[in-house]
Amino acid sequence: MSYSPLTPLDGRIAVVTGGARGIGFETVRALKENGATVVIVDINAEAGTKAAEELGADFFQVDLTQSSQVAKLATEIRAKYRRIDIAFNNAGIAVNVPSEECTDDDWHKVMNVNLSAVFYCCRQFGKIMLEQGKGSIINMASMSGIISNTPQPQAAYNASKAGVIMLTKSLAGEWAKRGVRVNSISPGYIGTEMAKLGMSNPEWHREWLHFTPMGRVGEPREVAATVVFLASDASSYFTGSNLVVDGGYTCW
Repeated sequence: MSYSPLTPLDGRIAVVTGGARGIGFETVRALKENGATVVIVDINAEAGTKAAEELGADFFQVDLTQSSQVAKLATEIRAKYRRIDIAFNNAGIAVNVPSEECTDDDWHKVMNVNLSAVFYCCRQFGKIMLEQGKGSIINMASMSGIISNTPQPQAAYNASKAGVIMLTKSLAGEWAKRGVRVNSISPGYIGTEMAKLGMSNPEWHREWLHFTPMGRVGEPREVAATVVFLASDASSYFTGSNLVVDGGYTCW
């Protein structure tokens, strides 16, 4: 798959969290093909190193739920590259358990990765962008922040993604006049490793396709192209937006 340049990203420094696989991996490829220099951030050292070698990117192993590590990461990236122009805060997890069985640990684990870590990244990368007077932050939300999925139980995941959407809007309003745009993306069911685990359940897979008007799951490249758009000057009047990439799931 080759990405035709939407607008050049030459000379721009991009950070992609959760960039070792899935949507993150494909987005690294897309950003690079449009001219950006990309830094992969992931907690999995083996997968991150492999992805960086394959795609020709730098790799930093970081636990994004630790704000001190995120602050150190931002400092190290700025020291090496002098700036951060694009940040795709993509890392996330899901826990599918009935709410009455959801433990405190389950809840906090999802919230820490999906929401708190996104805030830590926005705060640290945003500081650098605000000093520059320009930057584009793209946060990974989900259609699950808009609707409640069926048939799988995932209240913590849904709540965390709704939080990402509102965090995005809040930061966009604060930073718009200072040159920093903040948007989110809400994919539907995409053919990543995470989704494939769900698709291994025939009942879930059948229901997912039934409620998706296009009748198929999306591909990571289809989300990656949306990130490239929001990262580029083609989206210069977008901020506080939540772009839904779901094959029509939320239109019912």
